[in-house]
Amino acid sequence: MKLLGAIIAGGKATRFGADKGAALLDGKPLIDHVAEGLRHQTDAVVICGRTWPGLETVPDRPASSLGPLGGLCGVLHHAEEQGFDAVLSAGCDVLPIPDSLAERLGKGPACVAGQRLLGVWPAKFASLLEHHLLSSGDRSIRNWISLCDAREVRFETVWHNINTVADLDHLTRQTGGSDDRHCQ
Repeated sequence: MKLLGAIIAGGKATRFGADKGAALLDGKPLIDHVAEGLRHQTDAVVICGRTWPGLETVPDRPASSLGPLGGLCGVLHHAEEQGFDAVLSAGCDVLPIPDSLAERLGKGPACVAGQRLLGVWPAKFASLLEHHLLSSGDRSIRNWISLCDAREVRFETVWHNINTVADLDHLTRQTGGSDDRHCQ
């Protein structure tokens, strides 16, 4: 199976108050942590909804400002056009990305219980998601999962969803890293 890794990173990070993806954890931007985790289990990695050095940018679809599903829709279309079978998606703000993520999720559609943006999505679902976004106006990941009948897989992993500077500070203390949260 040819698998495309996708970092969904088009959000405004209003709760964080700065560019969340560029925030440093152990001296490395959050986006780079996620990209590294995806690279070990995919054939290529792209970023959705923004630009980032060293990563191909895929625009949200069918329009910007549709939240994570707009990024997922854009990358599903990109994957289909480029001959990928599926997309392994992750937000730019959820760590860690286990080396076994793709293997444990299987062919898809499947996602991580409690972290639904971490998932494997068949590229052939591109048109289904675009139709859903255009016709229903519903941008809930939970409803998308129901619509495409995705399995929710439980992991023992403790996930860190970094929405605020306090979340990043907490994770930094747990990893024993520096308290440097400046953005690049």
